[in-house]
Amino acid sequence: MPLPPILIFMVIFCLESLVAMLQNGFIVTVLGREWKKSRALPSGDMIVACLAASRFCLHGLATLNDFLISFLFCYRNNHFGILWDFINTVTFWLTTWLAIFYCVKISSFSHPIFLWLKWRISRSVPRLLLVSIVIGGLSVISTATGQTIASQMMVSYENCTVARMMTFYQYFYRCHVMLMWVTPFLLFLMSIILLMFSLYRHVGQMRDHRPGPHDPSTQAHTMALKSLAFFFIFYTSYFLFLVVSATQIIVIQNFWYWAWEVITYAGISIHSTILMLSSPKLRKAFKMKFSDLCAAIS
Repeated sequence: MPLPPILIFMVIFCLESLVAMLQNGFIVTVLGREWKKSRALPSGDMIVACLAASRFCLHGLATLNDFLISFLFCYRNNHFGILWDFINTVTFWLTTWLAIFYCVKISSFSHPIFLWLKWRISRSVPRLLLVSIVIGGLSVISTATGQTIASQMMVSYENCTVARMMTFYQYFYRCHVMLMWVTPFLLFLMSIILLMFSLYRHVGQMRDHRPGPHDPSTQAHTMALKSLAFFFIFYTSYFLFLVVSATQIIVIQNFWYWAWEVITYAGISIHSTILMLSSPKLRKAFKMKFSDLCAAIS
C-alpha cells in the first residue's frame, strides 16, 4: 500500500532536520574546541558558531513543534511555540549580522561609510550577538503578551468567541512579524544584494585584466556569487513561508505545509553546508572525521 504524500514529506523533513542538527552540532563542536584552546575566535567564526548553535535548536524545535501541533494541541497555546519564536528571531538576526559582516569585509566599495564599518565591524561582533539575544527576548515578551491578552479575552468576555480571539491574535502576530522578522530580512537583502553587486563588478574587472574563465581568483569569486544567489533564493523562501504561516493561509495538516517545510529548512541546511565547506578549518576537521569514520567502518 503506497504511503500518503503528507507522510512522505513528514519523514523527509525529520531526516533533513536530523542531518542538519548533526551538521550544525559539528560546526559548534569544532569552533568550540578552537575557542577553548586559544580562548579566542575570529569575528566571522564567532558569528558562524552562534548561528550554527541557533540553527541546531531551530531544527530540533521545529520538528518537535510541528508534531505537537499536528497531533496534540494548537501552536498558539504551547510553550514550544514561544521558544521557537525566540530561536527563530535570534537566527534571523544572526544571519543578518553574518551577511552584513561579509558585505563589509569583502565588498570593494570606497564610500566613507563602508570604510568606517570595515574598521569597526570586527570589534562590534560581540555586541551584535548580544543584541540578537535581547531582540529574541523582546520577541518572547511580545508573543507571550499576545497570548495572555487573547486568553484574558476568552475568560473576561462571555460573548468573545474563539473566532474573535483568533482574529485579534492574527493582527497582533502580524505586527510582531513585521517588527521582529521583516526588519532583519530587509537588512539581509540589502547586504546580500550589495555584496553580489560588488563581487559581480570585481569578476568583470578580473576578466578584463586576466582573460579566461579558468583563472583561480575569477573561479573563487564566481563560486561565491553562486553560493550567495543560492542562499538568497532559499532564505527568501524561508521568510515567505513564515509570513504565510503567520497569516494562517496554510494549515498544518495540509500537504503543501510539509512540502514548504522540506524546501525551506533544506535551504537553511544547505547554507550551513556551504559555510562548513567554505571554512578551511571546518573543512579540514570534516575530512579528518570522515576519514576516521571510514577507517572504523572498514
